[in-house]
Amino acid sequence: MKTFARLSIAIVILTASLVAQPIYEVYAIRYATLKDFSVGGLVAGEDRSRKMDIAMMFWLIKGSGHNILFDCGFYRDQFMRQWHPADYEKPSVAIERAGLKAGDITDVIISHIHWDHADGFDLFPNAKIWIQKDEIEYYAGEAWSGKKRTAADPDDIVGLVKLNTQGRVGLVNGDAQEILPGITAYIGGKHTFQSQFIGVKTAGGTVVLASDNVYLYENIEKHKPIAATLDADSNLRAQDRMKDIASNPKLILPGHDPAVMKNFAVKIR
Repeated sequence: MKTFARLSIAIVILTASLVAQPIYEVYAIRYATLKDFSVGGLVAGEDRSRKMDIAMMFWLIKGSGHNILFDCGFYRDQFMRQWHPADYEKPSVAIERAGLKAGDITDVIISHIHWDHADGFDLFPNAKIWIQKDEIEYYAGEAWSGKKRTAADPDDIVGLVKLNTQGRVGLVNGDAQEILPGITAYIGGKHTFQSQFIGVKTAGGTVVLASDNVYLYENIEKHKPIAATLDADSNLRAQDRMKDIASNPKLILPGHDPAVMKNFAVKIR
């Protein structure tokens, strides 16, 4: 476990804020692994017999008095029983490797409603939660009618609605919305009803945190959509847009590729 802890946090961009515009540091925090996952379930058209261990990650964005998470992992028992994650560490504990406590998190930006990205929202008691307005409205309402396939976990939806009644949910109303100075949300591909990705201003340029809009570097390199999408064309359009937003294609960071930790690995002391 000690070895895992040392290797499971990577700093993506080191920054020094010398200008009025907020400049952020971005960290990838790996808190679990799913073993032997089919690459064909991640990259459309690839051989489903090809397997890899995928990284379960969320992102810490630090700067301008904020400690922001992009996605927040999972912790509820039903997901542990279903997925049997290896090297698991509760997200609220994993952030301690970056020198923070759960109560230090000021904001959580949820890319989409799936269990491994949204379930940990209530682990951070002082955070404001940001989610696309159309995403939460759909999964709190229409998604449950008829025979539609529902991606959301009921406990997560009920919990988010309750937080909204307490004034702790920020509803992101569409595309190209600046959530906080220097952090902008963009509509993603149709992985869920209304997923989002973000651009983050750093001293090294704009970093795009793709979440599941890009599972692996392979999606970008081969220009192939993610396998789990309601609309493959929308996913490719989102990928192309990321290339315009990011200052460098290498700064488009996929949601589950373990190579992120290798590409940007720096020991945190």
